[in-house]
Amino acid sequence: MPIAQFPNIAPPEIWLQANYPGADAKTLEQSVATPIEQQVTGVDNMEYMYSVNTTNGSQTSLLVDFDLKTDPNMDLILTQSRQQLANGQLPPEVTSYGITLRKSATAPFLLVGLYSPHGTRDAAFLSNYAYINLNDPIGRSYGVGRSEVFGAGQYAMRLWINPINWRSWASP
Repeated sequence: MPIAQFPNIAPPEIWLQANYPGADAKTLEQSVATPIEQQVTGVDNMEYMYSVNTTNGSQTSLLVDFDLKTDPNMDLILTQSRQQLANGQLPPEVTSYGITLRKSATAPFLLVGLYSPHGTRDAAFLSNYAYINLNDPIGRSYGVGRSEVFGAGQYAMRLWINPINWRSWASP
């Protein structure tokens, strides 16, 4: 049976994320989530929406669910046009960081666990491996709305350069 003939069982969902650096959950609710929710309320074919404000990342997430019969691409466009109406009411820091809208699924479709069989690799190595080798290829696959890496976080490196010594070996 072709995939096009399978019935839709999960409603289309649009995921909106906005960052407000340094804000707590109450500030996020009052200055970011509420203005966006007021504008998005009433978008065509919307079933319901809810938002989550997190202090640790200073971000708010709004999830908007639509009727099963709607086109997710059109739902994304309609939600984005409504969200843009709220931009004038948002703090400048939020609009400068940008607001992300994506088609999403209500539940994860696939979870992949990485481990080191003999304990030779730590969590930072495995997380970095997932970012480099798995996250982008999975995110680019047909039908995937979002891929995310959970765990130790992204690997980072800090380099300190002494400009005086750097010039001595950089020039011939």
